[in-house]
Amino acid sequence: MRIIISAIAFIFSLTNTFAKAADSNLLITRLTGDFYIYTTYNLYKGDKVPANGMYLVTAKGVVLFDTPWDTTQFQPLLDSIKLKHNKNVVLCIPTHFHDDRTGGLDYYRRQGIKTYTTVLTDQLSKKNNKKRAEYLMAKDTVFNIGKYTFETYYPGEGHTPDNIVIWFRKQKILYGACLIKSVEDEDLGYLGDANKTAYASTIRNVQKKYPQPGYVIVGHGDWTNVKSLEHTRAMAEELKRKNRK
Repeated sequence: MRIIISAIAFIFSLTNTFAKAADSNLLITRLTGDFYIYTTYNLYKGDKVPANGMYLVTAKGVVLFDTPWDTTQFQPLLDSIKLKHNKNVVLCIPTHFHDDRTGGLDYYRRQGIKTYTTVLTDQLSKKNNKKRAEYLMAKDTVFNIGKYTFETYYPGEGHTPDNIVIWFRKQKILYGACLIKSVEDEDLGYLGDANKTAYASTIRNVQKKYPQPGYVIVGHGDWTNVKSLEHTRAMAEELKRKNRK
């Protein structure tokens, strides 16, 4: 009996340890219905920074939007999705060419997952020696997966020359990734590939096309506040004014 109890206790301790380790590197939170936000972490300027992605569970499989920033979480994310939903990831769409969005493309392609980016993202990925997708989108594209429909939209240059957003009309979900900043952010973050003068007009294009989103998912930080879009626009307007001086 003692052996059995000891074995159970050992397994329980291992499970708890694994859960804590998993939680420290990969966090999955339900957004609404079949939509989930996954968060991984990496170091930026010495600080541990969260990066948000999203996935959608459909009858045809799971659709992944962006890939983990933490390269150690490429497979754990797939495993977690399989364990939680008993479905495989079948499609992956990154929103721009930076590593926190495209880093897992090659890995996922080798797992048999269809990977898509825009032509512009592919050009920038090639130029900057980043991972590239198997399939390319030459223009804004509508996808129909199971009972779900969503569209990609290129609003113009902002965080990067190629940043796109993804819109779910029925659910009013706007997946903005790194183009849109959290309400916690005091600035627009990394601007090494940004268009500092066009950023504000690009955000206005998003607001005009999708005027009343119910959810706005940002690339880093708090994704629960729909005011993040307006907050980003205000910071972009200020950035534009500073660059005019």
